[in-house]
Amino acid sequence: MSAPKKILIVGGGLTGLTAALRLSADKNFSVTLVEKSDQLGGLAGGFPLLGTSLEKTYHHLFLTDTAILDLVQELGLADKLMWCDSSVGIFRDGKIHAFKTPLDLLRFAPCSFLGRLRTGFAALYLKHQKNWRGFTRQTAHAWMTRACGRSAMASIWTPLLKGKFERHFDQVSMAWFWARIHIRANSRAGGGGEKLGYFRGGFNVITVALENELRRRGVTIQTGAAVEKLADGERAAFINGEKVPFDFCLFTGPSPALARILPANAALDDYAARLRRIEYLGAACLIFTSDQSLGDFYWVNVNEPDAPFLVFIQHTNLVDKKSYGGKNVYYIGAYLPPDGKTFALPDQELTERWFNYLPKMFPRFDPAQVGETHVFRFAAAQHIVDTAYEAKIPEYQTPLPGVFLANFSQIFPEDRGTNFAVREGEKIAALIRQAAK
Repeated sequence: MSAPKKILIVGGGLTGLTAALRLSADKNFSVTLVEKSDQLGGLAGGFPLLGTSLEKTYHHLFLTDTAILDLVQELGLADKLMWCDSSVGIFRDGKIHAFKTPLDLLRFAPCSFLGRLRTGFAALYLKHQKNWRGFTRQTAHAWMTRACGRSAMASIWTPLLKGKFERHFDQVSMAWFWARIHIRANSRAGGGGEKLGYFRGGFNVITVALENELRRRGVTIQTGAAVEKLADGERAAFINGEKVPFDFCLFTGPSPALARILPANAALDDYAARLRRIEYLGAACLIFTSDQSLGDFYWVNVNEPDAPFLVFIQHTNLVDKKSYGGKNVYYIGAYLPPDGKTFALPDQELTERWFNYLPKMFPRFDPAQVGETHVFRFAAAQHIVDTAYEAKIPEYQTPLPGVFLANFSQIFPEDRGTNFAVREGEKIAALIRQAAK
């Protein structure tokens, strides 16, 4: 009987964990998963807060997230999943406006009445439009300007695009925008309000369940294990200075990160350059607890031109604060150039800068009632999905024999998210199984 094929998975986010789950079901594979940080979970990774676990970046599920919902059932976690009523507002012209229902849109005073009507019709059209191909080469900014008018763009859409994509805001493909509207509009229960899913104990319950199942199956999991280089001319990787052979390798980190570990081989130069052409923005996220409640909304898009951040989230308006010892839990988030000054600010300075803006939104905000504060940064949090993006998407199978790539830069037209991370893990595992035959 031949020895099991060695599978090396680089990256312990949901894509890598899901791929490991599927591949470890085959007794012909011996699976090792390595993660360079000290914990698993990737962008959905958690940290201890108020006696439970909370994600370092805000997360929730939509009703349309079938891939991860199927996994939740398989792992026996359905009883931990709660479906909660969402509430959304927009901060504009010094006021937070409800932005949850069609009636809220009609009442949105910062936009002209005609702009509100046009925006409603555009959203309805995008909800029911299933063919996104015609949107690929059009920019979201141009298409939405034609559909909704300048007033709606100035008060609603341009601030959101700028907050999400910085200087690239007018280059983003309408196909990406379609997917965002389409998913949100269809995540409604029986025509009612939007329902969002969250786990008792946070998203860390999925990571823990996956890790436990993988270890039960004999999968080797190493954290704090950085891949420095892939070997040239043989199937092996250098991990923390040690040469580790493999039959198949799956890399799940950002595409430019794969370019950095490719062997020095002129035949791979064009491929490495292609990987580097995918640009990313970083993300900074401030989490704080407080005795003070700052309103009734779960999610507030911050659409003022001078705002230093994109989104303000009162997490305990989605999940009951009883889960957090009666404290209110908040996120403040922004997408930033990873080489920019704001991204590099010390935690205390970034916190002070953002807290100094909060009285504009909440005049009674009292920093003396703030308890814990935590700042997390991710250098590759959002890829730039321009109108030429589809041609940039790298193949799953790389030019290196036995080496595969799966990350959120290959998801199109949808954006990154836990559901798509699971879906990609399923897909890449199937491709590796096929290649191993």
